[in-house]
Amino acid sequence: MTRPPNPTAPSRALHVITWGCQMNVYDSARMGDVLRPLGYQPVDTPDTADMIILNTCHIRDRAAEKVFSELGRLRLIKEARKAEGQQTIIAVAGCVAQAEGQEILTRAPYVDIVLGPQTYHRLPEMVARAARAGNSIIETDFPAEQKFDFLPEAEAPQTPGNYTAFLTIQEGCDKFCSFCVVPYTRGAESSRSVQSVMAEAQRMAKSGVQEISLLGQNVNAYHGEGPDGEVWDLTRLAYALAEIPGLSRIRYTTSHPRDMNDALIAAHRDLPQLMPFLHLPVQSGSDRILRAMNRGHTADEYRELVQRLRAARPDLALSSDFIVGHPGETDEDFEATMQLVRDVGFALAYSFKYSQRPGTPAAGAPLQVPEDVKDARLQALQKLLREQQDAFNASMVGKTVPVLFTSKGRKPGQIAGRSPWLQPVHVIGPDHLIGQELPVRITERLTNSLGGILEEERVYA
Repeated sequence: MTRPPNPTAPSRALHVITWGCQMNVYDSARMGDVLRPLGYQPVDTPDTADMIILNTCHIRDRAAEKVFSELGRLRLIKEARKAEGQQTIIAVAGCVAQAEGQEILTRAPYVDIVLGPQTYHRLPEMVARAARAGNSIIETDFPAEQKFDFLPEAEAPQTPGNYTAFLTIQEGCDKFCSFCVVPYTRGAESSRSVQSVMAEAQRMAKSGVQEISLLGQNVNAYHGEGPDGEVWDLTRLAYALAEIPGLSRIRYTTSHPRDMNDALIAAHRDLPQLMPFLHLPVQSGSDRILRAMNRGHTADEYRELVQRLRAARPDLALSSDFIVGHPGETDEDFEATMQLVRDVGFALAYSFKYSQRPGTPAAGAPLQVPEDVKDARLQALQKLLREQQDAFNASMVGKTVPVLFTSKGRKPGQIAGRSPWLQPVHVIGPDHLIGQELPVRITERLTNSLGGILEEERVYA
């Protein structure tokens, strides 16, 4: 006898606050997918939410204190709704949850659920347990099962205008850089199966997504099981994704220099869907500091890798990460970083002062650099990096580049999109061009974007 379908779960409001990297953005969306069968639907503000998830990041300085500050605000919302007879579940997810664990429940006992990045596939069970037991739940173990094997199919974007999307294919890190908490908060390197990645990418493309950014802590270390039973690397996966109809742009981040192999470099030459923009963190230009960081490469090896990439794809632009003031960094070490920046030239870069992360090798290292020295070095580095970014953007003026238009611009009559090098581009044009990739002649460099005109008048028709 066929059992009748279960009645539709009651509608509940879910608000997710996301901090940190693109992977957290992806994880937040997947948490929404996991909770949807329970009747949770997204809302824009926490004030009316039946469940609030704070998806946290541990990379920035004072990350934990920022979480506790935000939790204080959410506590007031929870108490106000309780006075009106409404329940609010507060959950803390992500890397701070993984790192702080019990400390969150000790300092903020009104939090109902604390869960690490590898356990959000268990959210429905956690919600049920929290409601039934009336006490807090903590799930920060690294489960034996792969969470992606237990997640529901990702919801394809349902609203017009979702022409770009993030897609996590790899998580965790085995590199153990001295300054980094990722191996402790995200666990060992693991990769999704090719079948899982391809199925999600196909759903995205069918919904209108034209550009996919593949995500991973070490995305170019991808080693997923293929449908043929073999282990596929990122290169083979990229070629398969390029066969999906409608998918015209592929990006990937974040890469490690140690995992850039000949095949992947050749793919930048041969695969037109692979965008000519690569985020390749180097962190320092000093071999002595690179050894202290446990990066596993030298400054000259990084330079040589860049030369090979640019030989394969001459229009390739690079982005990178830099840390100044790592323990033991001298003026000579910092100058070596400045010289590497001058030698390589970056279109974009992210630079930070070293900050101690409890449990990492560098946190207890001797010769911590004074804050005023770190400040001065960071300002000097950022000035040079900004000059290079401005010069790269200025070099686009007069060129015609393909722009994927994704939204309206800030000004009336404007539409906005991205160049192959991730630069925001604004033109005057009708809204019906949003969702198309069109040639644009760049006419001006603005502070953080480019301005241009549509190359073909026919697109106005």
